[in-house]
Amino acid sequence: MANPTFDIAVPIRKPGRQLSLPTWLVLICVITFTVLLSAGAAIYKNAPPIPVTIVSPRQEVILTQETIQSGQKIYLARGGQHIGSIWGHGSYLAPDWTADVLHRWGLATAGVLYNGKADFDQTDWEALSASDRALLQVKLRDEFKTNRYDPDTGRLTLTAAQTQGLRQVFADYQTLLSQGSAVHSIPSGWFTDPGQIRDVTAFFSWTAWAAAANRPNAPFSYTANWPHDDLIGNQAPAQFLIWSIVSVIVLIAAIAFFLFVYLTQEDAEDIQSVAARPAIRLATPSQKVTTLFFGVAMTLFLVQILMGMVTAHYAVEGDGFYGVPIQSYLPYAASRTWHLQLAVFWIATCWLAAGLYFGPRFGQHEPKGQAWGNGGLLVALTVVVVGSLVGAWAGVQGWLGNHSFWFGHQGYEYVELGRLWQLLLIGGMVFWLWLMFRALKPALKAEGSKTGLNHFFLYSAITIPLFYASGLMYTNHTPLSVAEYWRWWVVHLWVEGFFEVFATVAIAYLCSELGFLKRSSALRATYLTTILYLGSGVIGTLHHLYFAGTPVFITAMGSVASALEVVPLTLIGFEVVKSLKLSQEAQGFYRMPLKFFIATCFWNLVGAGVFGFLINPPIVLYYSQGLNTTPIHAHSALYGVYGSLAIALMLFALREITPDRAWDERNLNFAFWWLNGGLVLMMVTGLIPNGFYQLVQSVNYGTWYARSAEVISSPWMQWTVWLRIPGDIVFSVGAMMLVYCVGRSLVGIFQQPTQAQPSEFLAVKTTTP
Repeated sequence: MANPTFDIAVPIRKPGRQLSLPTWLVLICVITFTVLLSAGAAIYKNAPPIPVTIVSPRQEVILTQETIQSGQKIYLARGGQHIGSIWGHGSYLAPDWTADVLHRWGLATAGVLYNGKADFDQTDWEALSASDRALLQVKLRDEFKTNRYDPDTGRLTLTAAQTQGLRQVFADYQTLLSQGSAVHSIPSGWFTDPGQIRDVTAFFSWTAWAAAANRPNAPFSYTANWPHDDLIGNQAPAQFLIWSIVSVIVLIAAIAFFLFVYLTQEDAEDIQSVAARPAIRLATPSQKVTTLFFGVAMTLFLVQILMGMVTAHYAVEGDGFYGVPIQSYLPYAASRTWHLQLAVFWIATCWLAAGLYFGPRFGQHEPKGQAWGNGGLLVALTVVVVGSLVGAWAGVQGWLGNHSFWFGHQGYEYVELGRLWQLLLIGGMVFWLWLMFRALKPALKAEGSKTGLNHFFLYSAITIPLFYASGLMYTNHTPLSVAEYWRWWVVHLWVEGFFEVFATVAIAYLCSELGFLKRSSALRATYLTTILYLGSGVIGTLHHLYFAGTPVFITAMGSVASALEVVPLTLIGFEVVKSLKLSQEAQGFYRMPLKFFIATCFWNLVGAGVFGFLINPPIVLYYSQGLNTTPIHAHSALYGVYGSLAIALMLFALREITPDRAWDERNLNFAFWWLNGGLVLMMVTGLIPNGFYQLVQSVNYGTWYARSAEVISSPWMQWTVWLRIPGDIVFSVGAMMLVYCVGRSLVGIFQQPTQAQPSEFLAVKTTTP
């Protein structure tokens, strides 16, 4: 294959159009981020107030702002969102603390109103006559829905019945948080200090108050009446149904428009057939070192799967693993933290390594000392990964105290690592960006156009450390609504937005060099795909924040914008599939990386699209927030889309420099089908029936009940967890085979000589797999 040329400035302008695609992309970014930042300002302004004091009718101080904020810090330091959830964000095994406290508080208050006794539970409530329950419900709604917060003094005054009921909640939680719960995998002795228990319960109670009391001049609470609980009058606002209908209409219209544009713009000249398969290249020194990243990533992948099995098993044996009492050594909060963090780590490692590999490949330049830089980065990232995992475990165990935020556990899902490790990771990404820039520099100079593929590849790389750094915008005492806003910048924009853009640019670039796509076609497809990503995804970030104490207009914007997120990634996939039909030789040589990329497109439609939209409409998410419907989307999207994309990038790189004798096509194909087949089995036999059963309970009885011990330990929930085992085993066998094949490839690469500088493919005789 001839050397790629970089001196052609590709115009991306169609006759009669006033704006080029790059201009449209910049305009889209300006508009969408202006909207997102404006929404953030509104969230900050309208966040639920934390009262300076919470007092009884006699003006006795019950709680203070300092107590509530202290409880937030303590809860986050001990694993936070990995032991239960707040406002539906977090793990699904322990209770949602907001829903649980609110229902307990409502029952205790009902007891006070009924017979003057706060020791009143669900059995007592159900024993009442229908007329007594109806009368009490009217009184309870007035008790809880009336907002008695005075913004001028910062004082919240509870009623006499609420005050007495809250004391009962504190008594219940003194027992629960100290003795734990095997059903909910809350370890015995989770908290031993009565003062800490009081502070954590105070924090939970404040979130419950914000979930019940109506916003000023609004007929729903600060959390839009979430969680669902008929006892105190929390029911879905009518506008949730309206915006859900609108989001479905927008989705259907967007799909129709997308297909119309794609089919009418099809250009046969964009498709190219590869006349000759490229021969094996020899790796440069830096590329050879970079392949070690893939070995590390596959090791992390296996450990992540193991942690997933341990975490899932806690749902049927809350304090052990097949009789082994591991709760004291590896608590549920720690295993779940490791499971999620390792998923992010191994996928990101593959993507970062692909950037380091493709830098010299695209730039046709091996900078001096690049191999040492890559090796140093690998060592640094390994230190960060190990340090953050150990720190998170120590934080969950309570060994780090007030230092947990910096060295242990931040308490938020997907951004668990202590702030020190987070800063070091950002520093590593900046160093990675510099290494890539060095390799790309000659190509950037030769390209001429600032909007070509080389520059686009660099721009997408810059966003990786930039948007991960948005996780620095909050601390462990930032108001919860504001912290959630910035956390989703990391989880949604960094992973689902800009990292995906980076990977798409890399694959489009590679496809153009290999002759699957014309360079102009690849560039146009990349711009169009990115415009679709960001045009829908940036504002679509808000769909995670419906019930996070945000203004209700967030629901309208988030639901409509995120409905469009189903469409984007398939564009470049269609182009690749079309090219493969005309290029059987290329399909043979790059069959496995392209298979994983096509799997990415499939799971993007099913996992991110269908199952993502399952929990996107506000009226659906109102009942499914914080339930096992979310893991349906999480597993099929995190591995199906981002994991498959990471493996595709890894295999693209490895295939080019792996000698045929070490490239195990047969077993890679085995790994492909077992990984994807295992994921399907896991979904169909376990996650889907498990999640939908909980959803039915939530609709019928309320969020508190769907997360209660009665449901969690029910035969249906237990059996659906056990039924996951066949899928887990199939997936694990596929993963082990993939690791074996990657290991075999690495051995073959390191047995090959090294080439000093990138060049065109060497004339090495190979056999088509």
